[in-house]
Amino acid sequence: MIKFNYRMKIYHNPRCSKSRCALDWLKENNFDVEIIDYIKKPISEIELNSILNLLKYSPLELMRKNELEYKQLIQGKELPDNELISLMVKFPKLIERPIIIRENQAVVARPLENLIEMLQNQH
Repeated sequence: MIKFNYRMKIYHNPRCSKSRCALDWLKENNFDVEIIDYIKKPISEIELNSILNLLKYSPLELMRKNELEYKQLIQGKELPDNELISLMVKFPKLIERPIIIRENQAVVARPLENLIEMLQNQH
C-alpha cells in the first residue's frame, strides 16, 4: 500500500464509474482528498487552464469525444483553444475524468494505473 502525507484534489463526477473507482482507491489508501464535483460547481477558465498546464494537455486532449455537446459543437470544426476551454467550462461533462492533482503534478486517472504510476514516480 502506498501512503503519503499530502493533500490531493480530485475533479470528480459521482456519476462516472472510473471517477468513483479513483476516489474509492484514494480513500482506501488513506489519502487526504479534496473532492471537487465539477459538474455541480463548474470550474473557471483560469482553473481549467491551470489543470491543462499541469497535465501538459491541449484542451482537445482533455475532451470526452463521445458526449453530445462534443458531437454538436466541436466535432469537425477547427476551434481555437480559448473557445474549446469556454465550451468545457459551459459544458463540464466534456472534461475527461477523474483528474487528480498533487502539488505541481496532475493525471487523468483513466485507467487507475495512471494515478498509481504518478504516485510511485514521486519518491
